[in-house]
Amino acid sequence: MKDCNCIFCKIANGEIPSTTLYEDEDFRVILDLGPATRGHALLLPKNHFANLFELDDETAQKAILVAKKMAGKMKDALGADGFNLVQNNGEAAGQTVFHFHMHLIPRYENDNAGILWEPGETTPEDMAEVKRLVDGE
Repeated sequence: MKDCNCIFCKIANGEIPSTTLYEDEDFRVILDLGPATRGHALLLPKNHFANLFELDDETAQKAILVAKKMAGKMKDALGADGFNLVQNNGEAAGQTVFHFHMHLIPRYENDNAGILWEPGETTPEDMAEVKRLVDGE
């Protein structure tokens, strides 16, 4: 399941060189060429899935386990103060390459990476409506 027109398929499968931090039969973790912080990496499955919604459960489980392993290793090795795992789905959510991937972003005090957002407001009525819609009622 590879897409010959997908740049992340080519990188994940070694057709395009990258600085690889980890590789197994299903995934490759590479350093991002446009990092948010020092050590920012991408976790790429070797098979093509456009987004989270196309990912099978087995690959999703493996992805979070690899992300957890690498985040711990990178945090310790780089002396990071925290860590973000970021995964975008769809253009409105900031996805620019339509191959499922996770950003592994070491965080440092005052790094100004800008990944946080201002909390909005909600009401009990809106929360009840969202719950009703998600529950399919």
